[in-house]
Amino acid sequence: PGLVGGHCIGVDPYYLAQKAQEYGYHPEIILAGRRLNDSMGQYVASQVIKTMIKKDIAVNNAKILMLGITFKENCPDVRNTKIVDVVKALKDYGVEVEIYDPWANPAEVLHEYGLTCFSEIPAPNTEHPTFINKYDAIVLGVAHKEFLNLNLEKLKNDKAIVFDVKGVLQNVDCKL
Repeated sequence: PGLVGGHCIGVDPYYLAQKAQEYGYHPEIILAGRRLNDSMGQYVASQVIKTMIKKDIAVNNAKILMLGITFKENCPDVRNTKIVDVVKALKDYGVEVEIYDPWANPAEVLHEYGLTCFSEIPAPNTEHPTFINKYDAIVLGVAHKEFLNLNLEKLKNDKAIVFDVKGVLQNVDCKL
């Protein structure tokens, strides 16, 4: 269990559970794993917010950069991605979330989830005037190879946190 999207782990266990129940078996472990995975978006968002509060970062209207929206690293597939759950939960806390994913198709993300996604980080005052270049928090949600060498210091406000969901970055405030 974890922040797992896609089809194999994110969806197929529901089919297995349904079939098992049709035969009179209640697959508790499978269903418990699914409940845990389904709650991970909210859990990750709450941990980001708690870390921000501990660093005295104002949460209301804070600017957060989400690195990645695909369901797994180095892959353009956004079907069944759990990152949208994290984004939705963060927005419920009153923060602004910008999504950067060099692998995702921005038109597909907009169509499927109603979310704006950038395929590159634009420079200030470019054709994306709403894109924030200094963030109160940066959340690595997908471990794309491009993110491993990204200079996060340029994107951070003074007290900003970096929250590494995948545990692949060095010198971060929090790893999940």
